Amino acid sequence: EVQLVESGGGLVQAGGSLRLSCAASGFTFRDASIGWFRQAPGKEREGVSCISSRGGSFDFVDSVKGRFTISRDNAKNTVYLQMNSLKPEDTAVYYCAAHYDGCGGNPSFYTFWGQGTQVTVSS
Repeated sequence: EVQLVESGGGLVQAGGSLRLSCAASGFTFRDASIGWFRQAPGKEREGVSCISSRGGSFDFVDSVKGRFTISRDNAKNTVYLQMNSLKPEDTAVYYCAAHYDGCGGNPSFYTFWGQGTQVTVSS
């Protein structure tokens, strides 16, 4: 059974940091690209960052560049999203997703999804 389990979300003040984790099982993690997506109330789900099977990273939202860093640990089947200098507009449910292809920001590209973790940034 494929599982992607996000953790690390919570309530933080603007300017603070959080590190999200995505623990994966049930598929060949090292061969998959893993993306982080977010969905704010009333908005469409958007791609935030992705890391390929080879470790290449991509940001899809200009506002997170320089603030968010994606990384992976293949030994632990886990991908991380380090989020610094958080802003209220970063408030959303954050999801991780996986597929056996290159990175892309379109959610429809991805095969496996987690349940999401809430991130709330207060002003």
